[in-house]
Amino acid sequence: MEEPLKSQGERLGIGSAVTFTGRVPHGEVERYYGLMDIMVYPRKAMRLTDLVTSLKPLEAMAQGRLVAASDVGGHRELIEDGITGTLFPAGDPGKVAEKLAGLLDNRRSWPQTIEIARKFVEADRNWSSNILRYTPVYQRLIARKPFERAA
Repeated sequence: MEEPLKSQGERLGIGSAVTFTGRVPHGEVERYYGLMDIMVYPRKAMRLTDLVTSLKPLEAMAQGRLVAASDVGGHRELIEDGITGTLFPAGDPGKVAEKLAGLLDNRRSWPQTIEIARKFVEADRNWSSNILRYTPVYQRLIARKPFERAA
């Protein structure tokens, strides 16, 4: 979709304001995050996006970036609308624009949202909390079926 998007940007007169980076080397990712005020993650509503939690919004929150994302299951698991970030209806470009315009009009709220999101990632999305979350699941599975040991 890169070429059609570039053409659209030129037709709209915003071509010089949009950069298509292509793949970014891992060592450069942090620098790119630092260049952006709002990280926007539009996902289409489908079974996959309702079941799979994306790590990119967590990375952005940990980096102190403001996050806006579509309201699919994986994002709703991470983002509390108006508290740790902004959610917008999946598949509705008008609502995306409306939500982003609202964020740009309310920059005073950014530091608080960024700080709450960063603390959420530090406290709830780390290896220690993941272990606590999954240990009971594994214990229930182990209790249901005894291990069969190979001879």
